[in-house]
Amino acid sequence: MERFSTTIDWPSVGIGQVHGVHSGEKALALLERFSIDIVITDIRMPGMTGLQLIAEIQRRWPKTRCILLSGHSDFHYAKEAILYRTEDYLLKPVTENDLVATVKRVMDKLAREWEEVVSRQRLDYTLKEHMPALRSILLGDLLQGRKLSASMLKDKMQMLGLGDSGGKPFAVMMIRLEEYFLRYDAHSLSLMEYAIGNMVEELFGARMDSWYTKDPHDYLVFAMTARSPSDNTPEASSWLERTASQLQTAVSSYLKGKISVLVSGWGTFPSELSELYNQSLAAFRRTIGSEQELFLRLSDEPGRADVTPLPGLYEPPTLIHLLEAARWDAIREKLEALFQELEKRGAESQELLLEVYFSMASAFAYIVHKSSRSLPVLIGEEYDKMIRGIPFRSVLQLKEWAYRMLDRIRDDMNRETKNSRALLINQIRAFVEERISEDVSLQSIADHVHLHPVYVSKIYKLETGDNLSDYMQRVRMDRAEYLLKHGHDKIYEISAMLGYQRPHSFNHAFKKQFGMTPQEYRDRYS
Repeated sequence: MERFSTTIDWPSVGIGQVHGVHSGEKALALLERFSIDIVITDIRMPGMTGLQLIAEIQRRWPKTRCILLSGHSDFHYAKEAILYRTEDYLLKPVTENDLVATVKRVMDKLAREWEEVVSRQRLDYTLKEHMPALRSILLGDLLQGRKLSASMLKDKMQMLGLGDSGGKPFAVMMIRLEEYFLRYDAHSLSLMEYAIGNMVEELFGARMDSWYTKDPHDYLVFAMTARSPSDNTPEASSWLERTASQLQTAVSSYLKGKISVLVSGWGTFPSELSELYNQSLAAFRRTIGSEQELFLRLSDEPGRADVTPLPGLYEPPTLIHLLEAARWDAIREKLEALFQELEKRGAESQELLLEVYFSMASAFAYIVHKSSRSLPVLIGEEYDKMIRGIPFRSVLQLKEWAYRMLDRIRDDMNRETKNSRALLINQIRAFVEERISEDVSLQSIADHVHLHPVYVSKIYKLETGDNLSDYMQRVRMDRAEYLLKHGHDKIYEISAMLGYQRPHSFNHAFKKQFGMTPQEYRDRYS
């Protein structure tokens, strides 16, 4: 099996990563670290047998498929292999073509099984099963200000059975559960919330479509969409408020609990959804407060002339989240949209400038400190501007500062990533070259650099363009060339020096690389 791991062109078969170990215990250790689809094992191995290994794999990783190799044609082994659901049973000597054909057959079977998992019929069933939760998540995202294109939102709503509400009048209805409901455990409370949702559908369903979620403040928030685009008349508003009051009474009578209800005025879906929600939330806090079983129309709230926050500053994904993900293009788009919003609201408003500045400065400081950097060291003279009174008095000044800060943070993070990866590649190569006479494996390399093997393999490929296994094989063959040309060690001794368990495996790998055996190479070039 050792020679098969290095001599077969596995990538051409569709295999991305191949691991070679020499015992069942090492195989299990490897399976604990990697997601492995196919295991090929001999019956006879040091320690546990191949059948014992397969039994343990089936117990712990039932999705992994096993192929058994054996020099014994005894039916007893074949029968036992069948009991352990072994995919195939190959008698040695096994040719490369036979093994590749078997692996392809197992891969095709795995592909068919995954096709069944992601089949449309099964996905449709799963979607229907989780429909209420998916609807709630989408509405929650929209309330928090997440922006979706009209076509994407329409597709999502149709997929979730919500119809097309784009451009239609809607109102926000906010419900707070009180008193008796607060005694319930989480499961029972969820049932009560579901019951209230059903009551809303029953009471409002004749004229409106309802859709609800539970917001971060534990309010039930309903988007109540009128069936007709023109159904936002005073009469419709009156009916909405009267029915909401009726809901309050029904909950008290049939669920034995109290609720406070707020109903907003009309808006256009979805453009005004987040704004109406935030207005309703603020009104609930200011007007209803801790009082119970109250009913409020948003228009009942006294008018306020206060400066309101910039929604774009807090819409997900936030600046901090984008910085953490290093999504530089998305950060620039968000900043540009934010500055446009700021200019529309009043370019010289010191309150708004301060709000944006403090939010940006906090995000920049957070990401710099999270990278274990010092803000004054990283941004130099820009730091002095940050701690000097009111640093910016115009949108243009703030904009220029924000982009300068962003460029410095991005360049520093990219430089750190590049340096870190270059150091990692050098560590990997030094380890391989120093220990090429040992059983160097991806796992041993990963342990040396204290990183996950999958990450090590992918980063090496990303930075060098080579597979790590190809590099290790190249180092072995370069060393083999030198020893054959300039040394006097016997072929089997050179094989051991290069970490091969058996000279035959070395001979096979060398011939595949150079087109001749090690002895023929020595005879020709030494």
